[in-house]
Amino acid sequence: MPTRKSKPWEGRFAAATAPIVEEFTSSIQFDKRLAPYDIAGSLAHVHMLAQCGIIPAADGKKISKGLTEIEKEITSGTFAFSPADEDIHMAIERRLIEKIGPAGGRLHTARSRNDQVALDLRLFVRAEIGAILKMITAFQKALVALARKNQKVVMPGYTHLQHAQPVLFAHHLLAYHEKLERDGERLSDCRRRADVLPLGAGALAGTTFPIDPEQVARELRFAKVAANSLDAVSERDFIVEFLAAGAIIATHLSRLAEELVLWSSSEFGFVTFPDDFATGSSIMPQKKNPDVAELVRGKTGRVYGNLMAMLTIMKALPLSYNRDLQEDKPPLFDTVDTIKGCLGVLTALMPRLTVNADRMQAATTEGYLLATDVADYLVTKGMPFREAHHVVGRAVRQCLAENRPLESLTLREWQELSKSIGPDVKEWLSQDAALARRVAGGGTAPSNVARRLRGL
Repeated sequence: MPTRKSKPWEGRFAAATAPIVEEFTSSIQFDKRLAPYDIAGSLAHVHMLAQCGIIPAADGKKISKGLTEIEKEITSGTFAFSPADEDIHMAIERRLIEKIGPAGGRLHTARSRNDQVALDLRLFVRAEIGAILKMITAFQKALVALARKNQKVVMPGYTHLQHAQPVLFAHHLLAYHEKLERDGERLSDCRRRADVLPLGAGALAGTTFPIDPEQVARELRFAKVAANSLDAVSERDFIVEFLAAGAIIATHLSRLAEELVLWSSSEFGFVTFPDDFATGSSIMPQKKNPDVAELVRGKTGRVYGNLMAMLTIMKALPLSYNRDLQEDKPPLFDTVDTIKGCLGVLTALMPRLTVNADRMQAATTEGYLLATDVADYLVTKGMPFREAHHVVGRAVRQCLAENRPLESLTLREWQELSKSIGPDVKEWLSQDAALARRVAGGGTAPSNVARRLRGL
């Protein structure tokens, strides 16, 4: 047995790699996650090599059998990873040669680690997008279920975190359904651009062997083959795009998480977290903290950081491959794990939330939420909206000074503000009527919300 692991490129070098360099340049500790995709790509590659007569058919069968056995070793946890392997590609190739002998060395014919890793990453991104899309759908279903359960609950709608107009709680939840729908569309669009086979590009210039990339593309179900070898090995824009889509998903989840934090506070009291989705204080016995929502909000920062890290890695790289690209995997893997973790925990939380409908309803009596409706009423009487806005603003100021609700103003008091106001103003000071009128533009009218829920 040799005292050290041999390198596939050591023929050029008079000295072995220094241990500190070997440790610094190794990526096996994180890129071993790509093992299933590396093996899938290698199997498709060797099938093509044998089919094209580039390697003997008997060697092709040995390699395929060896790769299948290695996959089982990795899955079972018996595969021995070593930093000396440098990366997942070398680890698998090293083990393959150990198992089947020199024939294993034929696997790397007509490819480079440059196009190999690009293939692994595209397979990984494609698969993880599929998994995340399923999780988005599950979260949407959880939001819809909570909306259906609380379809008639009314809450204050906010702008600037100030009471604005009454809305249905279900309508508020369905706003996030729409955001998630676009998140899914972005991911699907990203998957389409990731669905390109780079294998065959070689190190950068292509290969001299008569390969059949279309065969590999069919086996791995890629939509098309890369048109430029330099682009194929050097580009990671599909990762950047995925990270950008992930950052937007994290933004949406963080906004909902922030609202859950606010709504669960004593000041709001709109929702109550179940005990098994909350934590306590080490010093204050009364505390019940919404840590799940806070962590979703906090983890958004690391998703943003991963996007910025990847953009920075890519920003000054000359064509084609550079070792900097080894650093593309940690931000990619972390974003995948973080987004999936956040979606998973929020999906589990939604059906467990207690919605305090009475508290929400009580909050709608504060903040003069029907003021805009009175202004709209005056517009129906022929008054320009800006003038109507001024009239109702004076009414609100009077009510604030006297600490009374808008609905308490008498007809005489209203007419002192404007002669255009008649007894029918009371019809515009009804919360139910105010909600029912908002049928246009995807408004919060119960009929709109019911129709939308029926379609989901």
